[in-house]
Amino acid sequence: MQRIGESELILSPEGRVYHINLKREELADTIITVGDPDRVAEVSKHFDQIEFKTQHREFVTHTGYIGKKRLTVISSGIGPDNIDIVMNELDAVVNIDFEQRIFKDQHTSLQIIRLGTSGSLQADIPVDSLVASSHGIGLDNVLHYYKPEQSPEEMDMQRQFAFHAGLESAPIVPYVIQGSSYLLGHFQEGYHQGITVTCPGFYAPQGRVVRAPLQFPELVNQLSSFRFGDHRISNFEMETSAIFGLGRVFGHHCLSINTIVANRIEKAFSKDAKKSIAHMIEKSLSIIENISHEA
Repeated sequence: MQRIGESELILSPEGRVYHINLKREELADTIITVGDPDRVAEVSKHFDQIEFKTQHREFVTHTGYIGKKRLTVISSGIGPDNIDIVMNELDAVVNIDFEQRIFKDQHTSLQIIRLGTSGSLQADIPVDSLVASSHGIGLDNVLHYYKPEQSPEEMDMQRQFAFHAGLESAPIVPYVIQGSSYLLGHFQEGYHQGITVTCPGFYAPQGRVVRAPLQFPELVNQLSSFRFGDHRISNFEMETSAIFGLGRVFGHHCLSINTIVANRIEKAFSKDAKKSIAHMIEKSLSIIENISHEA
C-alpha cells in the first residue's frame, strides 16, 4: 500500500491532522458541523459532559456526551472551500493510520450533520422555520475535482436543473447529490424538506445586488420555480452540496439542517435569528441523541 507523503497530508508534531487539529481518540463518530466558530459552544452547552476542546484558526472543536451518545461539534467557517478541508480531514482522522501514513484496513463511516443558517426560496417556508435537505445542488466547483458516484436519478435531476436554470452552456456546471435518506427520515415533524442549493458566495452568487451588476439576474426566480417530480428547491446557502458530495466520496452519512433566517421571495429577514438558531440546536440535538449508526 502506497504511503501518503508529508506534503499531501500535513500532520502536527503531536500527530494531529493540520487544519482541524484532531487525532482519532478526540473525534466522535457522530459529528455536527456549524459554520460560525462561536456556535460550537452554543451546541456543546447542551452536552452533559465535555471531554475535549481545541481550536486552530476558524476550526473550533468540542467533543463530549449527551447521555450515552458521544458527539463532536466542529466549526467549518463559511463556504465550500472550507468544507473541502473539514471533510477531508475528518475522514483522514478515522480512516488513515497517521503513524504509517496508509489507509486503515477497516473503513469507519461517520454521521455528519450540518446545523446552519440559510435563505428560503419558497414563500411558504417562512423565516425562523427549519429545513432538512433531501438533496444538494452545487453551484460551486469543489466536487468537480473529485469522482463521486451518482445515481441515474441524480444525473437526471442535474440535467433538468441545468436546462431549467439556463446553465447548459454557462461557466457554472451544477451537480446533484442526495443526502442520507436514513438520517433525513428522523427529521420529519417540525422540519420542511427540500433541495438545498449551495452557492460559492453570498452576494452575486445568491442573486444579491448591492453595487455590482449580476451575470445571472434571474437566478433566484429560476431556483424557486424548479421542480423534479415531488422535489422542489427549498433554500440556498454555502455548504450543503459540498458536504453531501464529499460524504459520498468518502462513504459517510450526511445531512443538512438549516434555520431559515431570510426569505428571498418575501424579502423578509428574521427579527430574532439567535432565538431561532437556538431552537434548531435544541430540537435537532434531541433527535440526534437517539439516532443509532446505520449498518
